[in-house]
Amino acid sequence: MGKQENSNDDEDMFVTLSLDDDSEVECRILTIFEAADQDYIALLPLDENGADNAEGKVYIYRYFEDEDGNPSLDNITDDEEYEIVADRFDELLDEEEFEEMD
Repeated sequence: MGKQENSNDDEDMFVTLSLDDDSEVECRILTIFEAADQDYIALLPLDENGADNAEGKVYIYRYFEDEDGNPSLDNITDDEEYEIVADRFDELLDEEEFEEMD
């Protein structure tokens, strides 16, 4: 579904998503996290200038690697699963904000 590329900044990783309408969007990987014994990835779509999107839109996908370690993404189609994952992502954001305050 996409490929990972290193940027000039060692900390940020990027992926290019191929969307259903045959368009592509460059995204910054925010985090890979676990919820309900499954790994998920949170991606921040970038605007045409390569900056974070102004709306704060985030894409969340199932994340897994094949036996060779190649990453893959899968859509979350179940509403209940999405709610669990979105809640966990919100918790991670809250924890990160709390840690930044220390």
